[in-house]
Amino acid sequence: MKRCHPLLCAALALLAACAPPHPATVSPSASAPADGAPDASGPAPVTRFTPSADGVPIGWHQYGQGDLAIVLIHGWAEDSTIWRAQLATLAARYTVVTLDLAGQGVSGSARRSWSLAGFAQDVAAVAAALPNTRIVLVGQGMGGPVALEAAPLIGARVLGLIGVETFRTLGSPPPLPSQVEQAVQPFRADFAGSVRRFVTATLFRPHSDPVLVRKVAELMAHSAPEPGVATLTDLNRLDYAAILPAVKVPMVVIDSDLGGAVDAARLRHAAPRSTLVTLGGDDSFAMLDDSARFNSALLQAIASLGAQ
Repeated sequence: MKRCHPLLCAALALLAACAPPHPATVSPSASAPADGAPDASGPAPVTRFTPSADGVPIGWHQYGQGDLAIVLIHGWAEDSTIWRAQLATLAARYTVVTLDLAGQGVSGSARRSWSLAGFAQDVAAVAAALPNTRIVLVGQGMGGPVALEAAPLIGARVLGLIGVETFRTLGSPPPLPSQVEQAVQPFRADFAGSVRRFVTATLFRPHSDPVLVRKVAELMAHSAPEPGVATLTDLNRLDYAAILPAVKVPMVVIDSDLGGAVDAARLRHAAPRSTLVTLGGDDSFAMLDDSARFNSALLQAIASLGAQ
């Protein structure tokens, strides 16, 4: 039997859930981030806008300086603020860039169709605006596949890729169309409610900080439904075998063991130039709730790619 994408499997689990672990009627003013700007406690950013291939303005923020640029790509229904706990650590060593993919954060949303390929064009447009000759792409969740599709567009400037809580099905066959539709249907019917249940039921552990859980749930639940459903569908249809041959650089996968550890042998078989780092006991947002440990792993991963 074909295995389904982890995001799809998690969505399917919602169909059997009687109630979310946390109330779905949390007040946005009490739980959502204060604003969509980068964290005020971190280094001051330089914010710019660059048109993507279809003309949609992509907002991006630059911190620090250095020959090597670290481009941080957020996941599905998120924005660049998820990287706020990494900014000071990375900017002390590198040029750091966070961006809001189209439809999220400060970026434009007037896009006719929504896909991972479109998001990859967003990343490529921002990279083209950077003077740096060396780039490492870091993608969390959906940002991992986006980085894979963006790397060939950027070309030889990319030293390597770092996937965060992603690539769990790399090397497995894609799900059946009926599985994809079954997973996406609840989000199509009630996007905000399904996102809240998805986040609280599948992306965190029972002991995770409930305040952080609610903040992430509200951030994601307030995404626009149309691009959210379209890109969720595209993500769950993803066939890595179709995009991996064009990726010529090494990659590091930093993953928790939430829901089970990544199959290291299958990962290495599908991507021989990959390295797996497992943060046991963490959840899908270790960059926020275990940032010291995560930042140490991220710095080591960057150093390993720079030494290739």
